Amino acid sequence: MEVPVRYSIKKTEKKTLAHWFYLMVLGRALDDRAPNYLKQAIGWSYHAPYAGHDGIQLAIGQIFDRSTDHLFPYYRDMLTCISAGLTAEEIILNGISKDTDVAGGGRHMSNHFAKPAWHIHNVSSCTGNHTLHATGLARGLKKYGKSGVAISSQGESSVSEGYVYEAINGATNEQLPVIFVFQDNGYGISVPKADQTANRKVADNFSGLKNLRIIHCNGKDVFDSMNAMTEAKDWVIKSQRPAIVQANCVRIHSHSNSDRHELYRDDYELNYVTEYDPLGKFRRLLIRYKRFTESELVKIEEKVRQEVKEAHKKAMAAPDPSPESVFEFIIPEPYQSKKYPEGLHSFEGPKKKLIEGLNETLKAEFRLNPDTYIWGQDIAHKEKGGIFNVTKNMQKEFGMERVFNAPIAEDFIVGTANGMSRLNKKIRLVIEGAEFADYFWPATEQFVEATHEFWRTKGQFSPNITIRLASGGYIGGGLYHSQTIEGVLTTFPGVRIVYPSFADDAAGLLRTSIRSEGLTMFLEPKFLYNAPVAATPIPEDFEVPFGKARIRRPGKDLSVITYGNTTHMCLEAAETIARETGADVEVIDLRSLSPLDKNTIMNSVKKTGKAMVVHEDKVFGGFGGELAAVIAGEVFEYLDGPVKRIGSTNTPVGFNRILEKAILPNTDKILKAMKDLLDY
Repeated sequence: MEVPVRYSIKKTEKKTLAHWFYLMVLGRALDDRAPNYLKQAIGWSYHAPYAGHDGIQLAIGQIFDRSTDHLFPYYRDMLTCISAGLTAEEIILNGISKDTDVAGGGRHMSNHFAKPAWHIHNVSSCTGNHTLHATGLARGLKKYGKSGVAISSQGESSVSEGYVYEAINGATNEQLPVIFVFQDNGYGISVPKADQTANRKVADNFSGLKNLRIIHCNGKDVFDSMNAMTEAKDWVIKSQRPAIVQANCVRIHSHSNSDRHELYRDDYELNYVTEYDPLGKFRRLLIRYKRFTESELVKIEEKVRQEVKEAHKKAMAAPDPSPESVFEFIIPEPYQSKKYPEGLHSFEGPKKKLIEGLNETLKAEFRLNPDTYIWGQDIAHKEKGGIFNVTKNMQKEFGMERVFNAPIAEDFIVGTANGMSRLNKKIRLVIEGAEFADYFWPATEQFVEATHEFWRTKGQFSPNITIRLASGGYIGGGLYHSQTIEGVLTTFPGVRIVYPSFADDAAGLLRTSIRSEGLTMFLEPKFLYNAPVAATPIPEDFEVPFGKARIRRPGKDLSVITYGNTTHMCLEAAETIARETGADVEVIDLRSLSPLDKNTIMNSVKKTGKAMVVHEDKVFGGFGGELAAVIAGEVFEYLDGPVKRIGSTNTPVGFNRILEKAILPNTDKILKAMKDLLDY
């Protein structure tokens, strides 16, 4: 479909042309100046020059409306952000990583420009992953009836990433108002486009997707780019469907300051891209068509020189981040319970299964907050609620707008949650990150991304998401159905990890997770969903704070620290020990792995003098190693024996029940370990 001509050298108002020329000259002045900061050891140690992308970047910024739209620029989008309103000072502050950098106070890599207060989002260095965030935000725009669009910008090589396909496929399926801009300069660092894809134009890789409009333009040309972006935005708003704008650009310089493009580009190509410099072409057009005189353009260029000079002085005088600030904005303060500050209760009502506690708490929180949503694989079809029916009847009560299925694409599930949560702080998202915890690995890219959003933006954005995962074994599921992954998850700052063992704690922790700002991984021991041993009375409003362990069995001779499925095995073994030997074993149910209740652990070990850590995960590299190290490091002088660890063997979990039993911990293995440590 041909793009209508709205802008041209003859039709465009002189005032507009002057503004565009000013922005382009300002951008190029800063782009050319950036390497000098590195040479002087001032900063800007990563700089990806945009020269050659001038037309499309000017156009993206010009069609962006900060009051309604949301922009996700990539690391080469300097002019995009200047065109969208960032000042020279704000660009330099980011480049030299000052504390007053509006993107994130020097916490993120230079050349990653943003201004969250204006909906210019802080995106990471993980190339192209913000396409998922743009899709998720567009979902929010549609659900709330907002008039704006989400704009995602990236280079053509990042389109090779699988999550980019997931984002565009999802946007077309849900018919979302998002524009994906591909700035095609022919290279992914030194890798030519021919090594990336068979199609000459990568946008054509998506030509078979329904509900998608693809627009091609000359990204070196200001007018062609403005016409394409204007048409794309008009079409997206009118149709409420996504569009791709593929902009043909050139990369005049190296990929970045650490790249030497003369090693893989010949002289002919280097001369060609310089000859097609968009800024030089635009300047020549302004004079050739007598829209400006030489002196008028020189005056604008002189204005830019003075502006950059003043911006440099102000940025150099700005404060640097303090070393102490690294501990700020790791994760937002959680919801605080007033009625249940310790996460304990004396309610004597009927016992409910763990799965009932989860289901009823989800429904209660959805009734309380209409801005709560849930999605995942196979969770919302009539009365069914996932493989285990945790979300049973939720779609029936709350409708398809709030409870809906997601594609079998774990990165999409998590990434679009990150994006949708950016719309406003009232939104609370509960997602089933995968049907089984073992299947979560494709989503770890977006999980990692979400863990450092709050820190990276210096507290300007936090993904308010609870990620539910059915975890653990003892169901005869084997690989991808019987393993638990908290040993990996707990190594990341910026996320809370909880792992309940009983129905009341599952309900209370879920309520606190949903009400809190920040990211929470909610690991559910699926073997206990319907197990009578995990059933408890549950007060309707029960809340469990993060970082509060629960002493399930007091004792004085041995401290056992555990969580999840093995909690019940430890309790059973402790009772057997008491009957057979009279020894008194204290069993601590952590409930929360991160943050960790070190006080309860240390006080117990000081009292008993002996410590044993039990969990279902592998001993080698498992979370128990961290617990053992903390105990040894902080209360070593109180220990009367080594800190013992019990867990699964350093193997995958086998499917055959004989293999599963040999691999996973059980009551007999725990009992023997308790006796050995008590006799030490």
